[in-house]
Amino acid sequence: MEQIFIDETFDKKDFEDSPLARGEYENCIFKHCDFSNTDLSEIIFLECEFIDSNLSLVKLTKTAFRDVKFKDSKMLGLHFENCDEFGLSFSFEKCSLNHSSFYQLKTILNF
Repeated sequence: MEQIFIDETFDKKDFEDSPLARGEYENCIFKHCDFSNTDLSEIIFLECEFIDSNLSLVKLTKTAFRDVKFKDSKMLGLHFENCDEFGLSFSFEKCSLNHSSFYQLKTILNF
């Protein structure tokens, strides 16, 4: 059974050592978190914020980002075209997106 997390704040968590639980995250904030090289496949993020976090080389197979904000985050080598396209919507503010791909995505992108 998938877990549901609502209005939670995750601060200074290292998800490389302890992976993020599969499930749905609604209105959650991830601050100073390290997701590098982790698998976020099939996780749903609704109206979440990622602030000053490292998401480099994260696996995004069927990951849902719906109205998600990324701020001051390192996001190198991500393949957003592998995300769940239904309702896909995210924005970026002062993020490093080098070597990331949005190939053939038809979504709302705000840079």
